Amino acid sequence: MNNYTSKISDKGTIAVDDTILVKGVQAAAGSRILEGFKPLFSAEAVDRLEKAGYEMAGKTHVGEFGLDLVGEFSYYAEKQEQLKGAAAQAVADGEVKAALGVDMNGATRRAASLSGVDFLKPTYGTVSRYGIISCAASGEQLGVYAADVNGIKEVMDVIAGHDEKDGTSLKEEKYDYSTDLSVSGKKVCIVKELMEKADEDTAKKVNAYADKLRGAGVVVEEISVDMFDVANTAWQILMTAETCNNVSRYDGVKFGHRAAEYKNIDELYVNTRTEGFNFLTKAVILYGSDVLSKNRYDDCYGKSLKVRRVVAEKFAELMKKYDAVLTPVCSKTSYTAYEMDKAFGLVFEESVFTAVANLIGVPALTSGGVQLLGKAFSESVLLSLAGSAERAGE
Repeated sequence: MNNYTSKISDKGTIAVDDTILVKGVQAAAGSRILEGFKPLFSAEAVDRLEKAGYEMAGKTHVGEFGLDLVGEFSYYAEKQEQLKGAAAQAVADGEVKAALGVDMNGATRRAASLSGVDFLKPTYGTVSRYGIISCAASGEQLGVYAADVNGIKEVMDVIAGHDEKDGTSLKEEKYDYSTDLSVSGKKVCIVKELMEKADEDTAKKVNAYADKLRGAGVVVEEISVDMFDVANTAWQILMTAETCNNVSRYDGVKFGHRAAEYKNIDELYVNTRTEGFNFLTKAVILYGSDVLSKNRYDDCYGKSLKVRRVVAEKFAELMKKYDAVLTPVCSKTSYTAYEMDKAFGLVFEESVFTAVANLIGVPALTSGGVQLLGKAFSESVLLSLAGSAERAGE
C-alpha cells in the first residue's frame, strides 16, 4: 500500500493526512473535487511542529472527507483488499515518528486500532483546527498517531494550546500530557452494551487489556449504560448536516475540479459535483439536506442538539464514578474490501463505539487495539493508563 499522496521530505518524521493543509502541497481530503488545490499556508499544527524543528514527511491518503471506515475510499489511493489507514500504517511501518490526523467520525481511531498504533483525539478546542478542511466543525478534532503514548505526548506538547486564528480554540496556552501518573486505585468501566456489539476476538482483546490494567492496580468493572446508541444517532445527524453545509462551497468556480462540459452556471455546479464527489459523500449530502429541511429540522437536527446536552450530562455523571471508560474501537479486528454503496450503513454501525467523543468533545485514546474515553482534559489519565498497559506488554 502506498501511504502517500505527496512526499515532502525523505528526512521527514511527521506525516500529515490529506485533510490538513501544508503550504504548496495538494490538499484534497481524498476527493476529486479538490484535485489540484494547493494552499498558500499551512495548518497551525504543522507550523508549530516545523518551528520546533520537525520536518513533514508527506501527505497521507484519507477517505473522501474522512467519511468512510478507515480511509478506503480515497480518490487517489489504490483499492485495498485488507483495509488499513495510511497515516496509521506509516507509523506502524516505522516510516515516521508520528502523524497528524483529523478525527471526525472515528476513522482515525479505527485505523490506529487495525494497525496496532496509538491515536489520541484530544479534548475539543485544545488543538487548533485552523488549516484543516472542515466538514463537521462542532465535533471534528485534529489528533496524533504514534507508536506509543510517549510519542503522542511529544507531539501534543508542541501542537496543543490556544490559537487566536481558530474560533473554537480554548484559552489555555498549555495542557498536561503526562504518561507516567500513578494509576493504582484508578477506576475504569467496561460498557456491557458495546461489548455485545463486538465479535469474540475484539471482546477478548478488551478483556486482556483490562487484565493488564488490573495488574497495575486499576479497578475495572463492567457496567450497563444506555447512552452510546443515542449518541451515535445524534452525531450522525449533526455530522451529515454540517458536512452538507460545508461541502456546498465546492462548486467548480473557485478552486479544485471543474467539469469540462456545461452550458450555464447550474450545469457547472451539477456536473462538477456529480463528477467530483463519490457515492458516500453524495449520500451524506442527501441525508444532511433531509435533516435540515423545514419539515424535519425540529425532529432531527434540533432534537440532536438537545440529545448532545443530555449525553454530555450523563457522561459527566458517569465520570464522577470512574476515571475512564474502556471500550472496543471497532466491532472486529480487521476489515475487508466492500462496495461503496454499503458504506453509509457500515460506518453508522461502527461509529457506535466512537461517536460519543465527537458529539460531546471529550478525549478518546486508541491504544493496544482498544479505546479509552475520559472526561474533558483528562488526557494525562488516559495516557498514563495506556502507558501502564504498554509497559505490561513489553
